[in-house]
Amino acid sequence: MNSRLDNTRPADVGDYMKVFACTAVMMQTVLGVVLGTNPPSNAQSIIGIIYNLVKFTAPAFIFGILYTTTRTTGNNSWNNYGGYMKKQWSALFVPTIWWTLAYLLIFPDVQQVNQYHSVGSFLWNFINGNAAPHLWYNTMMLQFIILMPFFWALAHWVKKQTKNAIWTIILTIIGYDAWLLFYDINVFHGPQATNWYLLDRIFVSFIIYGIFGVVAWVYREQFELFIKKTWVILIIAILAVYYWTNRELISYGFPVKLTNAPYYKPSMTIYALLVIGLVAALAMHHLRNNSNTLPVFHFLAVYAYRAYLSNVFWFQIVWRIFGHNLALDHPISAIIICYLITWCLAFTSAYTFHIVWSRIKSGISTKQVSEQVK
Repeated sequence: MNSRLDNTRPADVGDYMKVFACTAVMMQTVLGVVLGTNPPSNAQSIIGIIYNLVKFTAPAFIFGILYTTTRTTGNNSWNNYGGYMKKQWSALFVPTIWWTLAYLLIFPDVQQVNQYHSVGSFLWNFINGNAAPHLWYNTMMLQFIILMPFFWALAHWVKKQTKNAIWTIILTIIGYDAWLLFYDINVFHGPQATNWYLLDRIFVSFIIYGIFGVVAWVYREQFELFIKKTWVILIIAILAVYYWTNRELISYGFPVKLTNAPYYKPSMTIYALLVIGLVAALAMHHLRNNSNTLPVFHFLAVYAYRAYLSNVFWFQIVWRIFGHNLALDHPISAIIICYLITWCLAFTSAYTFHIVWSRIKSGISTKQVSEQVK
């Protein structure tokens, strides 16, 4: 099979995952805040339905990150770990540090669970993802980046024999099913619902998507063939599962609580995997036809993570200027308008800050060279 999913393309499946995930996760933030204004029941129902629609973001992002990272660094080993982490530090960790500080110092009221009241609690909220509603995911995602050598080892192992990949998939599904059962009994409406909230931030909670991302790249031709043959089935299945997730959420009655739609449910897991399959189908279609959208998706993917980090910051500004007042009278209009403005501001700021910082670094380097010449 002549696959086009190679290193010469201007974008890959992982890029599409990142763009779709980043675009959808910004909607989650807006929905949660607007729901907090206690809108009418019909608006709450609409918010819940939209929330379930975009409830695939963290899985898709993890799948995309592991897919692309395996594509670009899959031949690495522990010997390459230093250079790899140096690149990740500047690309991921530095933006995380700056944006986390911005939330804690400029918008401390968006903290989750507990507000900081001392140096110790400030540092704790800095690293545990409580600095803003969306940073729990960031804490979890960075663990995958740090643990990448283990995924390199997995890529090497599944590449040796097809049966290794099959066993990996089977054991991952069994293990993750056990994890979902454990979470359902102990955390989701369970005795440890409050005490064990940090399980959201542990990479194990999303391990299935990371492992599948690795296997999907290693066996990309088989993955492409599978998606080509089943995309119609995936569409039918996702409609059924989406109906399932909405029935589950509605069964809890009013007021609608988005905490009743966690990632750690069989319905949500299947839904996320189906979305990943359909996004992959779109990406592969574009790759096979050398679509003009490939460079666009790659460009957006480059800045998706930084846009994601900043989106709550910009939304808070929009919300305080006019969003809150608009939501009180027209909640659905507020969702649409605040979301579109937030998305534009997030990606614009990500690109602008990158350009400004690149020029600053270039100026510093030029100055240092000039001084050395003198």
